[in-house]
Order: sequence, then structure tokens, then C-alpha cells
Amino acid sequence: MGTTAASKPGWRRRIESLARPRHPEPLPVALDRHRVYILPTAFGWFFLLLLLAMLVGALNYNNNPALLLALLLAGAANTSLFAAHLQLSGLQVIAIDAEPVAAGKPLQLGVHARAQPGRSRRGLRVECLGTAGVLTLDNGAGSTTLEIPTTRRGWLDPGRLRISTTRPLGLARAWAWVWPEAPLLVYPAPEVHGPPLPEGGGDSAQARLHPAGDDVHHLRAYRRGDARRAIAWKPSARHGALLVREYEQPLGADLVLDWHALHALAWEDRIHRLARWVDEAEREGRRWRLQLPGQPALGPARGADHRHACLRALALLPEAGGGDVGTR
Repeated sequence: MGTTAASKPGWRRRIESLARPRHPEPLPVALDRHRVYILPTAFGWFFLLLLLAMLVGALNYNNNPALLLALLLAGAANTSLFAAHLQLSGLQVIAIDAEPVAAGKPLQLGVHARAQPGRSRRGLRVECLGTAGVLTLDNGAGSTTLEIPTTRRGWLDPGRLRISTTRPLGLARAWAWVWPEAPLLVYPAPEVHGPPLPEGGGDSAQARLHPAGDDVHHLRAYRRGDARRAIAWKPSARHGALLVREYEQPLGADLVLDWHALHALAWEDRIHRLARWVDEAEREGRRWRLQLPGQPALGPARGADHRHACLRALALLPEAGGGDVGTR
């Protein structure tokens, strides 16, 4: 899922393993002087060579103004090192958060930081799993959002966050590592095309969307398995894509989304199908119960919390042929 430590060059992994922290740590985390590293940038090395050339020339020709200029530039460069270090020293990373998304969609990772007011901290670069964002603190607090790529369902370990800056002169880069102990959840990707929801059952009934009803409710995109008579040809021609009429008719209020009823599908295909049905049931305001192997039934219920519980359970199912899934 995105860039991992295993995909980095070996020498870089060995160097990072020596940097603080060496293990995941609970948040909040304060960056002190022992955790801030600093090295010249490429421009900084060029500037250093230029200063050395100026000093050698000034001493060789006994040119006092050139020697004074070189010393003044060296003092400014040395001050910039302290300024870059102070940009990170005292910074606190207080939290990271992200709303779960379906696998394949970018995860919006929020990084929140604070520091004592009175010192300008602007343009800090935050990097994680190959993506980067800019963190600026106003009145001692700030946040940034990173788009983390996802490819698989389950827990996503963001690994180390790298916070760096080249301010104020770009001569040196100061950086520090934060390794939050906060795995992120990725939902399974819903099936792209699939059959409609199974019919519900229950004592209470209310108006629900169903293609065999009588009253037109709205138009939606065509899905494989939809009846041809439900296609709205004129609106489809106007929009350049097949649209299907959805109708209303009374249906049972409760749905049963049963893992074992999908025995003809492969393991991961069942997960994709159930994830799709959970989303559809939530959009249509249905009550549903999710039955998964080796777990108590979830529901019947509806709402955002029930949807999250069902998608979380689907995301944490073991791989095909795997063992039981632990909880976090």
C-alpha cells in the first residue's frame, strides 16, 4: 500500500534505522534538539566552496575587504543553520487522523501540530509514503493533509513521518522523524458492477426503491443486470451514458447480507459484493444485517456507525485461506 520501507534503497533503510525514534511511539510527540538532524543542501555545499575560494583568495592577495566579506557571509550561513534547527526544535505533533476510504482511493491523512507561539514556523515539509504536504503554524497551531495511496483493504501503517525545512536561506536542511503508533483503516473496494440488493424481509414495510415498482423516483447509472425496460433512452441520449429509472414500491424493511449465500463467488469477490451492498443499503436508508463467517451478526441497523462497523469487519477479514483476524 503505497511506498514502504522495503521499497527504499538498503543504505537509506540502514541510515534511517539509526535515527530517532527507532520504534513506533504514541502521540503527542515533542521534537527536541536530540531528534533534529541538519546537513547542507546542494546549494549549501556550493556556497561553502565559494566561501573557501573567497577566503583563500583574500588571504593570498592580502585583501582585507574580501576577507571581511567572506567572514560576514560565513557568519550569515552559520546563523541560518541555527535558524533552520529552531524551525523544528520544540514542535509537537499532537495527532494524525484519516477517514477510512475504499481501497484504491487516496486516504486523506491529516497531520496536526502545535508549538509555543512567538516563533515563526512556516513552510515545513511533511512527507509520508512518497507524498508530501506543507505545514505552517499560525498562533502556535497548524495542520496539513497528505494524500496517501491505498491498494489493499485492512490496516495501513503510515510508518515514519519526515518533517523538514530549508528555511531561511536554503543553505541547510533540518529534519526530524515522527513514528506514530496509529494504524489507519482502509475499507474493501466495492464491486464496480453487480446485482441489486437482495429483497428484504421483516414485519414492518415502507416505500423503498425497486425497479419493479410503479412510481418513478430518480435516474441512476446503468449497472450490469438491470432490465432493458428500465433504461431511460431519451435522457441516456442527452447525457451520452445509459441511465436507468428507479421506482418505489413497498419492500420489507430489513435486508440480510449473508456471506454464505454468496458461495458461488471467490473469497475476495464476496467481500467486494458485500461492501457494495452495504453502501447501497445505506444510501437507500435500508436496515440491514451483515452475517460473516465466525462472527456474530451485525445489526439489523442502519446509519453511519453501522456502515462503519460492517465495512470494518469486511476490511479485517483474513486473506483467502488465512487465519483469524485480530482486532485493534
